[in-house]
Formats: sequence, structure tokens, C-alpha cells
Amino acid sequence: MRALACFAVFVAAACSGYGATLAWPMFHGANGSGASSEAKPPVQISPTNSVLWKIDVPWSPSSPAIWDERLFLTTFADDELQTRCYSRGDGKLAWSRGVKPDRLEVYHKTESSPAASTPATDGRCVVSYFGSFGLICYDLEGRELWRHPLPVALSLGGYGTATSPLIAGGKVVVVRDRDEGSSLLALDLATGKRVWETPRPDAYGSFGTPIIWTNAGVEEVVVPGSLRLKAYALATGKEDWVINGVTAFACTTPVAGEGMLYFAAWSDGKADAPWPSWEKFLEEHDKNRDGVITFDEFDDASREYYRGLDVNRNGKVDKEDYDQLLASIAKGENVLLAVKPGGRGDITQTHVAWKATRGLPYVASPVLYDGRVYCIKNGGMLSSFDAKTGKSHYLQERLEAGGSYYSSPVAADGHIYLASLNGKVTVIKAGGDRPEILHEANFGERIYASPAVVGNRFYLRTRTALYAFGTPAVP
Repeated sequence: MRALACFAVFVAAACSGYGATLAWPMFHGANGSGASSEAKPPVQISPTNSVLWKIDVPWSPSSPAIWDERLFLTTFADDELQTRCYSRGDGKLAWSRGVKPDRLEVYHKTESSPAASTPATDGRCVVSYFGSFGLICYDLEGRELWRHPLPVALSLGGYGTATSPLIAGGKVVVVRDRDEGSSLLALDLATGKRVWETPRPDAYGSFGTPIIWTNAGVEEVVVPGSLRLKAYALATGKEDWVINGVTAFACTTPVAGEGMLYFAAWSDGKADAPWPSWEKFLEEHDKNRDGVITFDEFDDASREYYRGLDVNRNGKVDKEDYDQLLASIAKGENVLLAVKPGGRGDITQTHVAWKATRGLPYVASPVLYDGRVYCIKNGGMLSSFDAKTGKSHYLQERLEAGGSYYSSPVAADGHIYLASLNGKVTVIKAGGDRPEILHEANFGERIYASPAVVGNRFYLRTRTALYAFGTPAVP
């Protein structure tokens, strides 16, 4: 019955002509690109300028997904994992649907939420993924079409699920990298039934979202992971290629374009932020001097961050845990790389066109725009690389807005938009030998979510609100 309902929605959508539809259909836009070639959003945005509407929304770090006049968000409210649909025109809530899981995944209370994954839509259905529940699909009017429950995820470090679903080729694809039993899963979009599932036994820490790359005529799902970047055939789930030696813990999403694929990731522990020796770490945190560190010995600010050091999940951190962490970090490389098409198997030495090792993002994914790859590093340091050659047009240029960056930059109409975790938005002119700042604004509260740009609108989710910016229509 649900399959028939979804098929009916497919037919209706096909007859309505979505070719010119305004869409930002998943995390970081179309195929995770972060860029729009058609949108012309305003530059002068602030809490009091160019605001078309502002509404209160419950806290969650997921980003908006948009199709036509509908805007979709996930959130955690009233003990429910909710998918919400708002009117893009005025911000009014059109519908909200929620599920109550049997139990919630472990997650970082200040930096994450059980509803951290951005929904995905193809203009016919909207699919949400929750690490505490699995996947659930609705039509655009909020009618449930199917659900696919999954075991509760236990993410690396107990930080919570962050990856978002991808819709491609009539499938919903989600990467399930966990402490154990990691896999890449593809479901039939019409029915929610499993099409294929490929184990990822060497993947223990990944928070990025998969994208599609057409490589020598084959549609591939490209997935960041632990120490490896991999691609799988969309049709079958078979592993096509691997690049070894990337960062140990990936939080970012790749981007494709300019004839290549690009991936940038950084994790602490390398030369720019080395971890201390076990002896020094123990001296700092082992309050009772018993040779191990229990979680009550960490202070409130660091307790949830350091939870990830407990590799064997026995409630304490010992030398064995710490040595495993350092060994993983030592194998990885913080890197931005460009991948040439045509490779199969281990292509680490054969199909990497160029690499860069400075100016790399931690959580914020790169954006590819007008022949350049832009990366924002924590501390407000912006870099711009030539997409073909890897030459830096500028490197680690510090913006006024410092601090951490969880929100990924987006690009449209010759501008790059950046939002810092502490709530500051910076708009720069694309291109140039240095970042030319066109506008800055302070929203006064944290920004975790990545913005969305469609038409002449710019959408921004802060910790408590959802904004729409644009130029009001002339009466």
C-alpha cells in the first residue's frame, strides 16, 4: 500500500514539471556541492536587515532542505524525532511528524542532538535519518510512506549521528559508520526495502555525508571514513576504489566538479595540534592517581569530548585506549586532495591529481565554486585553491570572525557565505588574491547548521531560530 502511495506521488510530480523548481535538496545543497549557479541571495543580511521572516524552532544542528515552496527540517522536541515542513514563503509550519524511539543514541549534549541529520528530498518524498531510529519517508503532505528501523547507532566517541541521507538513482543511501558493524546501506526509495548493504569493517569514525560522482561512466557513492576515502557503485554497492592515508576521523563531505572529486578533512592530533603523551594526559586528569581516568575526573567542559577515548567502553580511559587513539592518528594525514577520474582499486598513488596540507577544515565541508575550492579552518582562517592545479590563491587568511566553524560555507552569485559557531556571518567576494569582505553580521547565538540558498533567498538556522532573507516583493 505504501509503495502504491509513493508511486502515485511520483506520477503527480512528474506531471507537474519540476524542471525549473527551486531546490536545495539535501545537506549542503545539490549533491552536497554547497553552491548554486542560479541563486541571487542578498548580501546585507543580519538579524535586522533583509529579514523576510523569522520563526522560533527547537534546537537541533541539522540544516534546511528545500523543494519548491517547502522547507524541511529535522528536530528533537517533545521526546520525538521530528520531521517538519514549513512554508518557504512565510515560515508557517505546514506539518510536523514525529517518532519516539525506544531509546536514544549516545550524543554530545551541547554540540549535537538526536536529530542532527539533514533530511533529503527529490520533490516527491522527503526522507529523514535518525541514529536512534533508522529511516522514515513521507510524501510532501506529511503522509508516511514507509519506515525502515535500524539498530541504535553508537557513533565514534558517542558524539551522535551526523551523516545525512542521499537520494540518487531511485535509492536512499546512508553511511552507518559506528563503533562496530559499520556499513553503507541503500534502500529502494519507493518501498524502503533494502537494495544492498556493504560492510565497512575498517570504518570506525565518519560524520560526513556521501555524494554521487560519475567516474568514467559509472555512478559512484563516495564516502569519507577512517583513514580512507572510498567509492562504491551506486547500482550494486560494490567497492570501486580507495585512497588510503586521509585523516583518521572525517567530519566533512566531499564535493565533485571541474572534472574531479575533492575531499578536505582535518582532525586534531597532528603537528598543528598534537596530543600530549599518556603520562602528561594522566597527570592532568587522573585526580585520584590510580593510573586510569574515569569520566567523573574530567571537568564538565571536557567530559563529553573525552568520552571518545574510551575505546573498549568500560567507563574509563587507560593507556591501552590512549595508545590506540594515537596509533590511528599517526596513520592518517590531514589533507585536501583532488581525485582524477578513471581509477579502480587502490588509487592512492595513481589518481590523486594534487594535495594540500594547510588551511584544512575540521567540521565545515569545502565548497567548489567558479574554479576554486574554498576551505574555512577553525580560527576563522579562509583558504582558496585552484581546482585544477591546487595552487593556493590565498592561504589561511584570518577573518574577523574567529572561533570554530561547524557550518559549511555556501556560494552563490559571486559570493561566499560563512557562518561561525559563535554566530557571526561573513560574506566575501568570490575570487581574488585575498578575501574581500563585503559584509559582516553578528546573530548573537550559535550557528551549527549550514545555510541554504535558492532563488533570491538565503535561509539560516541558528540555535533557536530559522531566518529567511531576501528582497521584499514590490506591491
